[in-house]
Amino acid sequence: MQHSFLYLLICLLIGIAAIVLLTARYKVHAFFALIISCFIVGLGVQLPINEVITATKDGFGNIMKSLGLLIVLGTTLGVILEYTGSTRVMANYILKQVGEKRAPIAMSVTGFIIGLPIFCDSGYIVLSGLNQSLARRTGISVAVMAVSLATGLYSVHCLIPPHPGAAAAAGIIGVDFGKLILIGIVVAIPAAIVGYLWANYAGKKNPVIIEEHVEENEIADQPSVLKSFLPVIVPILLIGLKSFLLVENAPSEGWLGMILSVGDPVIALSIGVLLAFNGRKVWTREAVSTLLQDAAEKAGGILVIIGAGGAFGAVLAATKIGDHLSASLALGSLGIFFPFLLTSVLKTAQGSSTVAIITASSIVQPLLPALGLATGSGPLLCILSMGAGSMMISHANDAYFWVIAKFSGLDMNTMLRVYSISTVLMGSTSFLVVYILTKILM
Repeated sequence: MQHSFLYLLICLLIGIAAIVLLTARYKVHAFFALIISCFIVGLGVQLPINEVITATKDGFGNIMKSLGLLIVLGTTLGVILEYTGSTRVMANYILKQVGEKRAPIAMSVTGFIIGLPIFCDSGYIVLSGLNQSLARRTGISVAVMAVSLATGLYSVHCLIPPHPGAAAAAGIIGVDFGKLILIGIVVAIPAAIVGYLWANYAGKKNPVIIEEHVEENEIADQPSVLKSFLPVIVPILLIGLKSFLLVENAPSEGWLGMILSVGDPVIALSIGVLLAFNGRKVWTREAVSTLLQDAAEKAGGILVIIGAGGAFGAVLAATKIGDHLSASLALGSLGIFFPFLLTSVLKTAQGSSTVAIITASSIVQPLLPALGLATGSGPLLCILSMGAGSMMISHANDAYFWVIAKFSGLDMNTMLRVYSISTVLMGSTSFLVVYILTKILM
């Protein structure tokens, strides 16, 4: 049945409002919110229920096929690095190179590097003890230290696979993981720098005295610096190398064929996991079993959200709403700004960067031709634009906001004035870099 553009737009807005309301107000898990919205939009435009169910299952299955192993392996890598103490070894090494007087810079760099395989909330929790210890030893405001670490972690979490938002967007829109990682790092570096600069400026105005507490026990069997860094660096190098060596009709044998094989994200991350296991000399069966169990459970929670995002995108595609939006709105004049704006609104409204970018990518994917982003580097830059938008604005409805506040002892006013404003600056800076890249690459 044919419907007017206004009617389709209202159905879409109701579906988005349902996601925001269910996740932000009623604390419904994002998986159920997205699945419910599939039926709200699908039945709202009077698609037969069988079509809605088929589109939902197909969308869920397709995104699992492309991302399932990556998310599980990426999560496993992060869990093992935490357990072996590799994260603290990397942090201490960077601190030693930079010096305690420049401890905020060290924590920002540490957050950036450790954040590549580890989710921002987990990374912050793992390093919070070291962060507070440094604040006491150096006399630097804990607000400066906390936000420097938090923004370093946040900059890569929003922009780079295997983090779930960027990974899901790459699967939905269809972008090479290797190029997204490498160009994403280019975009994330200025964001991390801006986050550090604002923390250093605004945090000094908000000194917070932290209470003494017993230091965490050091892990006896800590890995060497080399063993700690290799699981992070090697997969990135392999994936990136494959992306820039990939050519049509590439040989399946010889050195090039071998590089292309090990550069597949699944193989590269598997190598990273094996290298991470090398971070301890002795493993017990119980320890390995517990770690793998934790990784699988943590990955499961992420996978169902990503799958539901793929289902939502498939239902939107079935409604042909993208064609109506393209025909009715002058999207070409908005270009790269539209995905950034859409994701910013979704992130600010419901709090989750992952849900924001997954929802936005489902909406934007059919609009790429109208936005002038369907060819060349357009899809890649579109994802980075959405990643920039997913940084804005982290405030009281964001779980990461409360992780930082809880583990650093910062009050709400300080968090809003230092951390929340830093996310606005980071998102704006990231988008500016993406906009400049559109002039260079397109």
